[in-house]
Amino acid sequence: MENAIYIDSLSKEFKLYASRPGLKGAFRDLFTRNYHTKVAVDSIGFSVKQGEMVGYIGENGAGKSTTIKMLTGILTPTSGKIIVNGMNPHKDREKFVNTIGVVFGQRSQLWWDIAVQESFQLLKKVYKVSDKEYEEHMGHVIETLDIGPLLNKPVRKLSLGQRMRCELAAALVHNPPLLFLDEPTIGLDVLVKLKIRNFLKEINEKFNTTILLTTHDLSDIEALCQRVIMLDEGRVIYDGALQQLKESSDDKKELQFHFLEDINVPELEQLTIDIGVVWRKGGTMKEFIALVPAKDEKIAELIGRIVTAYKVRDMKVRETTTEEIIRNIYEKGNVVQV
Repeated sequence: MENAIYIDSLSKEFKLYASRPGLKGAFRDLFTRNYHTKVAVDSIGFSVKQGEMVGYIGENGAGKSTTIKMLTGILTPTSGKIIVNGMNPHKDREKFVNTIGVVFGQRSQLWWDIAVQESFQLLKKVYKVSDKEYEEHMGHVIETLDIGPLLNKPVRKLSLGQRMRCELAAALVHNPPLLFLDEPTIGLDVLVKLKIRNFLKEINEKFNTTILLTTHDLSDIEALCQRVIMLDEGRVIYDGALQQLKESSDDKKELQFHFLEDINVPELEQLTIDIGVVWRKGGTMKEFIALVPAKDEKIAELIGRIVTAYKVRDMKVRETTTEEIIRNIYEKGNVVQV
């Protein structure tokens, strides 16, 4: 399987102007300016196979959007190598853009004051899509995204959810083999998100479309991507399977016990002192929560001891979410080793 994306030692630096404080500083700035260099992307490297759906995640300012802009040819790298769909995005610009689709959640590629279908027709001409190809492909896209009733409306009259579905359709007018999605579900309600996720899964299965997804909504990542690339301060700190990230993190599982009898925390701590359990009081008098290392043998041992020693009315197991795992990684500042 060939690579849709290949980058090696990719870096991007920005030269930023720093103003001096006060009136005297402003006067000095007229003659000499202070500059400093900001490294947005710091010598990163990874590859994405054709047909993969990869989540590209990180905090604000981590370098995600800068990477996307370099991969799409909007920005020129300071150094490093980029090959996307077998081409250099900056040197083969005109040919290259015909092989990608891009959706930026906070920017529009649709014309604001004209009907949606007119924007589609303009894009059809830009990408030189034949009438037959357009009808076959876009007919399915329009039906699946349920945007038929929106085609005659100006873009400015659409809600955010309606516009994002139309933006996604616009990115697929030429049925590109590679799709870049930068915050495509930002601000959308649950039903619209679900519709977009199902559609992305469908085009990936039907056309083997490669998708690189950048988002802060980790439920999108969990629903669509088996692999994640995590960025922090311009560097890749994790690249691998989402499930492996969960398993490798030193998180704990939360077990909630509702007892039929009166119990106190010291009793529970004495019973489980050698397992490494942290106990705390729950929301009701007979409810207690145990934080236990996320290892099967520890969890099994805890449950066995509790149900043997006490009468339990109910028990729930809550796994640490992907969002919590990733937040813990950033808070600790650790590179994930897997």
